[in-house]
Amino acid sequence: MGVDIAKISRIHKSIENIVSKTFQTRKGKLGEVLSVRQHYAGLIEIGRGYALALHADGVGTKVLVAEACRKYDTVGIDCVAMNVNDIICLGAEPIALVNYLALEKARPKLLGDIMVGLQRGAQEAGVAIVSGETAIMPDVVRGFDLAATVIGLVRKDRIITGQKTEPGDLVLGLRSSGIHSNGLTLARKVLLSKKSDLRILRELLRPTRIYVKPVARLLKSSLEIHALAHITGGAYSKLKRIGQRAKVGFRLDRLPEPHQIFKRIQTRGDISDREMFRTFNMGTGFLIICPKAVAKRVKALVPEAEQVGFCTPSPELTVSVDGHELEIENW
Repeated sequence: MGVDIAKISRIHKSIENIVSKTFQTRKGKLGEVLSVRQHYAGLIEIGRGYALALHADGVGTKVLVAEACRKYDTVGIDCVAMNVNDIICLGAEPIALVNYLALEKARPKLLGDIMVGLQRGAQEAGVAIVSGETAIMPDVVRGFDLAATVIGLVRKDRIITGQKTEPGDLVLGLRSSGIHSNGLTLARKVLLSKKSDLRILRELLRPTRIYVKPVARLLKSSLEIHALAHITGGAYSKLKRIGQRAKVGFRLDRLPEPHQIFKRIQTRGDISDREMFRTFNMGTGFLIICPKAVAKRVKALVPEAEQVGFCTPSPELTVSVDGHELEIENW
């Protein structure tokens, strides 16, 4: 009913094979591509022990929910969140962002509302919006589309790849604000009709939470953090990026109760637990993976962080729902 995650994964691998042929253009020069690939962001060498993290993302079909509500002042927050939440997973501090807004026609109020959201998101994330592009393309766009690119700074010796993750490490979770900006294709098909309840629309439009501030407290500390994961497209299957690098699995047996919106989607769409946890964040939007010995100190810095599971020697991701175990992925 929604996006075919396996098909998208194959497309991503094909893209990687093509674009990696460009890396040689910067070999031995400023901007040389670092070897951390197929992660939440790309990294390039900029000298003096630092790397630049780069990432681009948009808000997907959430723009259609905004159109249905005729409410545009929150999708800018989503756009910022989807970018900054990804690059902090590599230990980078987001510093600047450029946005791209494509419109079917000139709509000054919509443009103003979107920019207000971008401003609010950028201020929350501590980034500067340094440039952008607005394009009017009636032959290409119906309504509007919004995307951005963010850059972040990280010391090369503080890059977090997940490779140090070990069996026995604890997985701590930070609560999501709701559906965020993934799984909207499936959610819209299940929930929306011409006479959709405005309350449901506004719940789907609730902006993605920005996790920069709590994660920044961890990154500025001397605590040993083995991995960070933003639960976005593909939901918990995103942990594959860490599992493959560290040769570990994950058992998530303490996840909190999902928001009501997820229960509504699952019931109305008759969707399996496995598919829900492969598509939606289910109430937890960010994961911190650390040695058991430092978990209490992590919680002291980020009091809301709660243990939701642990790492295992077995190379699979298992989610426990009402006492039943679901194997979501086998790396």
